[in-house]
Amino acid sequence: MTVTNPLGVHARPSAMIVQTASKFKAEVWLIKDGNEVNAKSMLGVMTLAAEMGSVVTVRAKGSDEEKAVEAIIRIFEMRFGEK
Repeated sequence: MTVTNPLGVHARPSAMIVQTASKFKAEVWLIKDGNEVNAKSMLGVMTLAAEMGSVVTVRAKGSDEEKAVEAIIRIFEMRFGEK
């Protein structure tokens, strides 16, 4: 996915990602520029420094992996509720 909100993935979007990923049993990762972080870790998500225009990949492994990926994609598409 491409980050489309002007402020990128700052603290509030990071919290949304972590809260969403934590709802699933699957392990969920975000990947940007070869850096892979645990999507259930606030510090990990923040260290991606995903600014507007960044390309982020979501990967998951586990019993509900497809639902986890879909949920993370959905919040990116909603631009984290920002205008």
